[in-house]
Amino acid sequence: MAGAGLVAIKRRIKSITSTQKITKAMGLIATSKLRKVRNKLELNDKYSQSFSAVISQFVNGAEENSIYIHGNKGRKKLYITLNSDTGLCGGFNANVVNKAAETIAKDKENSLLLSVGQKGRMYFNRLNFKTTAEYVDIPDVPTLQEASAITYKVLDMYRNSEVGEVYVIYTKFYSTVKQVVTVEKILPLESKDSEVKKRFVKFEPSIDEMIDEVIVMQLKQQILNFMLHSKASEQGSRMTAMDGATKNANELLDALNLKYNRERQSAITQEISEIVGGAEAQK
Repeated sequence: MAGAGLVAIKRRIKSITSTQKITKAMGLIATSKLRKVRNKLELNDKYSQSFSAVISQFVNGAEENSIYIHGNKGRKKLYITLNSDTGLCGGFNANVVNKAAETIAKDKENSLLLSVGQKGRMYFNRLNFKTTAEYVDIPDVPTLQEASAITYKVLDMYRNSEVGEVYVIYTKFYSTVKQVVTVEKILPLESKDSEVKKRFVKFEPSIDEMIDEVIVMQLKQQILNFMLHSKASEQGSRMTAMDGATKNANELLDALNLKYNRERQSAITQEISEIVGGAEAQK
């Protein structure tokens, strides 16, 4: 019986060791991917902040009524959720989905959903949420190509008054240990610069002539920035999750090795006892 127990423990040790190698490798890969997307995010954040400051001047300087600034009288709200295409990243996807479900539940009849990422689509299907569009297979470092596809879809819906407000639900990256699920409004445009009214800026051609082109540029850069934040948060969560899994595997291996050594020592002691008992019986 002791021999059978030792074999079972050795099998578990082998299995956990294999899993440990996988989690350690995945943690290293996530670290490498995080470094790449974080470098791109730092540059994009600076550009996004500068561009948003210009947009604030547009919003306050527009003289004519524009659907992009004053609204299109649409009643419905569109929520764009940014999730991952793969799992094993802790609570990253569940947090976004829970936030979206909580927000949409306040006015479900007038809410539409646009899902980005395989995991988001899977979760929303389970919750019986219908999506107006789905985008998957987003690269580890998103580009304007992916942001453009989403932008044009959103603009089509907004220009046709299918939706009156557009929000993005994503995970904002602060550090490898801090990522916060955030809801941001991207349409209609709102001024985020409280000082902009104190400055006078003249645009040539006029704001009203440029607004159609500028809004496309604004949405592209905003959505790209949100996607970069989401990807950085995803890799940060995956790195943390894999590091935790590797540490848990180490603790399990220590406990199993101790158990194996105790079982082995017990088996040896029993065999010695049986040999001594047999020898005594022969006398």
